[in-house]
Amino acid sequence: MRLDKFLKLSRVIKRRTVANEVCSTGRVTVNGKVAKPGTKLKIGDIVSIMFGNGVVSFKVLSLPETVRRDEAREMYELIEDTDENSEE
Repeated sequence: MRLDKFLKLSRVIKRRTVANEVCSTGRVTVNGKVAKPGTKLKIGDIVSIMFGNGVVSFKVLSLPETVRRDEAREMYELIEDTDENSEE
């Protein structure tokens, strides 16, 4: 699954266009390497997103093509959240 699609489906980022922009600016890494929006994710990959005032890192647990809102949180496991204004 593409990185930008995963970020949208998992509701880490609310819109795919925003996910695409975040990836394009080099603020997302997969397994320690800068990732583009089309980067293919695999189960077990570690994704880190750099926001203005922190970093959110998580491990990919599943890659379903469709997901209900209440199941989205099961797609990943939060590893690190250094965002001071985090909603998590």
